[in-house]
Amino acid sequence: MDQVIALLFLDVAGKPLWLWLGFLAIVFALLAFDLGVLHRDSREIGIAESLRLSVFYIAVAAVFGGWIWASMGPQAGMQYFTGYAIEKALSIDNVFVISLIFSYFSIPRAYQYRALVWGIIAVLVLRGLMIGVGAALVQAYDWVLLLFGAFLLVTGIKMLFASEGETDISQNAALRFLTKRMRVTHELHGERFFVRQPHPVTGKAVLWATPLFLALVVINIADFVFAVDSVPAIFAITTDTYIVFTANIMAILGLRALYFALAAMVHRFSHLKYALAGVLVFIGGKIFWSYFFGKVDPAISLGVTVAMIAAGILFSLWRTGGGTDVKHAA
Repeated sequence: MDQVIALLFLDVAGKPLWLWLGFLAIVFALLAFDLGVLHRDSREIGIAESLRLSVFYIAVAAVFGGWIWASMGPQAGMQYFTGYAIEKALSIDNVFVISLIFSYFSIPRAYQYRALVWGIIAVLVLRGLMIGVGAALVQAYDWVLLLFGAFLLVTGIKMLFASEGETDISQNAALRFLTKRMRVTHELHGERFFVRQPHPVTGKAVLWATPLFLALVVINIADFVFAVDSVPAIFAITTDTYIVFTANIMAILGLRALYFALAAMVHRFSHLKYALAGVLVFIGGKIFWSYFFGKVDPAISLGVTVAMIAAGILFSLWRTGGGTDVKHAA
């Protein structure tokens, strides 16, 4: 028993092991409840249900953030909520890409939710590795934060002036690689990622991938691309690996639930990218200020971040509420 207790209090990235296991237990319990109870059968998720489920996930994230605030202090709590807000806002851009991927592979809405939820397992591993590497680099070389800051500044400025181009899924390098080296069926087989079918030459039953599997792979590659922006952004808020990881995962869990509501009105957020660009520039500039002049009050970071994101959302909804924007989006 003493050995078990000692193991639970083993230091992992600055926090006892039981804290990490507790958070992962919450995540997997939510996924099991989502897949095994709420969405046991394949069906289309409506906007109303998507919004209700999103409120539930936001409430869970808020309660968890409240626990961090109470147990680790107000500064840690503000860092968590700032990171959560940034990750949530940056994820909205991901919704448009995911929608394009599902459309390209002709995935019915009834099968999309489970594909998104199963993708979270890969995201847990991927984000965990990226955050672990980032934390190790920051601990060993604090000047790495300056590289993160420069990257965020450049990314934010590029986002401000980026043209509105259509993403061509067929040109995805990973998709071309997989389709050349894997047997892929032309049709879906329900929610199955792999099926056994006769080989066209030998007639022997062999394993084939389905379009749903390819969609899942491309979605996770897209998440990796977006993580390249979001992980440095949250490290600019805090270098506490536990807060970085938990804020990331809580935001992603909620995004999957919110996807069906956002996908139906993603055109309404066409101006949000300017607010996101402003947030990236602000966070990048904050890194340089903190490095050379002293840390910025977490309350200021939280206030500025939330204000910019809220302004971007409200401005987008106002600009696309009628007239030419709606006609263009229709």
